[in-house]
Amino acid sequence: MSQEIKDHKTGYYSSTESFGAVDGPGIRLVIFLQGCFFKCKYCHNPETIEFKHEKTISVDEILAMYKKNENFYKKGGITLSGGEATAQIDFCIEVFKAAQAKGINTCLDTCLGTYQEIPAVQEKWKELLKYTDLILADLKHIDNEKHINLTSRPNTNVLQGIKFLDDNNAKMWVRHVLVPGYTDDEQDLLKMGKFVGTLKNMERFEMLPYHNMMIPKYENLKMRFYLKDVEPPTKDYVVKCREIVERGMQIKKSNLNI
Repeated sequence: MSQEIKDHKTGYYSSTESFGAVDGPGIRLVIFLQGCFFKCKYCHNPETIEFKHEKTISVDEILAMYKKNENFYKKGGITLSGGEATAQIDFCIEVFKAAQAKGINTCLDTCLGTYQEIPAVQEKWKELLKYTDLILADLKHIDNEKHINLTSRPNTNVLQGIKFLDDNNAKMWVRHVLVPGYTDDEQDLLKMGKFVGTLKNMERFEMLPYHNMMIPKYENLKMRFYLKDVEPPTKDYVVKCREIVERGMQIKKSNLNI
């Protein structure tokens, strides 16, 4: 049954992971919040896309979960993911504010889909950044039309959002999922490299290989999976594509033309 939230200390979520190892530095408590504006063809968590209001979790409950296993999180912390966590940005602010007050490292996994160059939205993001130690910025495609085909939404605000984070000194890891036939065009990868090469506060660029382990989720949810015939890339191919991005990153900002 849907539950109405009356304050920002409670949010809607899909699931949690107690020992996340790929959602920021160290071992982390990961909260997958419910709802996303993108409809990525390779979404790993399709159960989080719909804006359901069935399950709630509070700031205090998250901190209690962290406390339960805190010995494992000494080099880790709390990550808010999704779905798109910033669809519930006020809740994110409350979680991270409370976590940082207890010395807990905070990490936001985001596709920047909610960012807009509107002062009120930017101020909300600035408030969130006060309490965020690391951003995992998911850059799905550098080409706008291909981004629309892949996610159902344009990438204009995503690129603006990443630049906004950089201008506001947010520590970032930029992530790109390599999907053969969709996100591996050489010119696109070179163009992506040119873009991320201008970022002053990007600590790391990660090339994540597409996988198809989420297919059973789609079958259980009776959702169409568009990439059934796409084979995951080999390690050598991932390395080759990453090298193209790195080549683009070496090109001076004065040559940037995107």
